[in-house]
Amino acid sequence: MSNSGKILVAKKNGVYVLKFVGDVRLTLCTALDIFLERMMSDLELKAVFIDLADTDGIDSTSLGFLAKISILTKKYCNWIPTIISVNKDITRILLSMGFDSVFHIVESRLDDAGSLHKLPILESSEEEARERVVEAHKILMGLNDENRERFKELIDMLEGQ
Repeated sequence: MSNSGKILVAKKNGVYVLKFVGDVRLTLCTALDIFLERMMSDLELKAVFIDLADTDGIDSTSLGFLAKISILTKKYCNWIPTIISVNKDITRILLSMGFDSVFHIVESRLDDAGSLHKLPILESSEEEARERVVEAHKILMGLNDENRERFKELIDMLEGQ
C-alpha cells in the first residue's frame, strides 16, 4: 500500500512543530504515538504547533492522535496547542470534530519551522493497529456528542473483534 503522507517534526528551544504533509493516514500513527510519548516526557516542552498547511487529507485515526496531543499538553503542561490550517476543507473537518474547543486554530502559515525531519513509517501488527484506531476514536468521541454518535458503531465493532 503506498502512502503519500508524511509527518515532519522539529524541536527548537522547547517548541515542537509537527508538520503533516500530503494524505496522512493510520500507517503513520505508530511513529506518531512513539514520538508523542517522547515529546510529553521532554521537560523542556514549552509549546506545540501542528502545521496542516500542506495536508491534503487526514483520516479520523490521525485526528484522534491530534486530539491526544491536546489532551496530554493540557494535562501535563496546562496549555492548549495550536493548529495551523490554511485549507478550508481541513479546517471544516477540524471544526466538525470539535477541535476548536481543544486547540487554537489559526489560518496563517508558519514562517520558519526550523530543521524538520521525517518520522519513519513503522510497521505494527494488526492487533496494535486496531488498538490505535480504537484509542484514537475514543479520544474523538470524548470531544463532543456528535463524535460519540459518529464513531460509536465503529468502536463497538472493533471492540467486538
